Amino acid sequence: MTDTIATGAAQVRVASFNASLNRNAEGELVADLATPGNAQAQTVAEIIQRVAPDLLLVNEFDYVRFGVATDLFRLNYLERGQDTLSLGSAAPIEYPWVFAAPSNTGVASGFDLNNNGVVASTVGAVGYGDDALGFGAFPGQFGMAVFSHYPILYDEVRTFQTFLWKDMPGARLPDDAATPQPRDWYSAEELAVFRLPSKSFWDVPVLVDGEVVHLLTAHPTPPTFDGPEDRNGLRNADEIRMVADYVTPGAGGYIYDDAGHHGGLAEGARFVVLGDMNADPFDGDSVDSAILQLLDNPAVDASLRPASAGGPEQAALQGRANATHRGDPAFDTADFADTAPGNLRADYALPSEEGLAPRAAGVFWPQTDDPLFPLVGAFDPALPGGFPSSDHRLVWIDVGIA
Repeated sequence: MTDTIATGAAQVRVASFNASLNRNAEGELVADLATPGNAQAQTVAEIIQRVAPDLLLVNEFDYVRFGVATDLFRLNYLERGQDTLSLGSAAPIEYPWVFAAPSNTGVASGFDLNNNGVVASTVGAVGYGDDALGFGAFPGQFGMAVFSHYPILYDEVRTFQTFLWKDMPGARLPDDAATPQPRDWYSAEELAVFRLPSKSFWDVPVLVDGEVVHLLTAHPTPPTFDGPEDRNGLRNADEIRMVADYVTPGAGGYIYDDAGHHGGLAEGARFVVLGDMNADPFDGDSVDSAILQLLDNPAVDASLRPASAGGPEQAALQGRANATHRGDPAFDTADFADTAPGNLRADYALPSEEGLAPRAAGVFWPQTDDPLFPLVGAFDPALPGGFPSSDHRLVWIDVGIA
């Protein structure tokens, strides 16, 4: 939806969507996308078409080599007008440029990372996901992909899949309370291979009307599904810290990319941080309000918070954990279990303080009386993932290129 704002600069819509386009076994996503009739993919595509972002990150999109899955999603879903609700077809949307790369999810570590006494190194083995470098049933599950109307500067993309957690100064390494040594949940041998990004972290530069905008994309691990050592919560906090340090002048010198180059983003560079950060500023299980490392960062402009009318309505209807939350449900982006943690603000589109001017923002979460509500729906255990599309909501922001 590129247009011109009063200053004459380009305006671009940037979005993040955890679309739950992950599957339980390798090859299933390709099979589902190979024809245009998969109901969930149709609904996800219709949401994207109705919001019409120029630049889009999709989380939980299984990685498949050679762009097979991303190409099928474009050809069979995004480039076909969707009308799952018989309201009139949404306009097809084209993304000529796409970036996807390997993920740490489902990559065997060769170690007993959950300390249960068993090394699960074979896909399909009990506990395989817990012992993988990032939780996943097979390599690439829960990956991510960037779709763009504008040219991606492929030669300048930086990926940080292999950055080791131990190489972060002051890393929040988890502790085994059964031993006297500190921060020893993982052995020295495990830390020599244990990567910080649970999926990956990417810097994807895009050329928008002659100006470079860096899409900084991530999907930190949920801060749950562990024990009192809180290994996932601590990792989540440091994954977010890595992004924050990358955009903070003078703070990212320790960060190295997969090509071996050190350093963070150049001072003054335009960027948008995108992703399901699995961290709410007020509620949920994140460590030390981990997302504040970004929201309170002087390099980030978090002044315009994407909101919806559906979030408050669903929090009131569902109650339970939602009734105890401190955060405003207007900013929620995920419809999680009512018992715990309740609905949370987990997904973000955060522009840089310099070079970008926020104009409008939103969360695609219609109220129940909106004809588009069935695209997100309410939890239904009869659906494969519990929802027509995803338990997350698409988050978007319009920014002017200053």
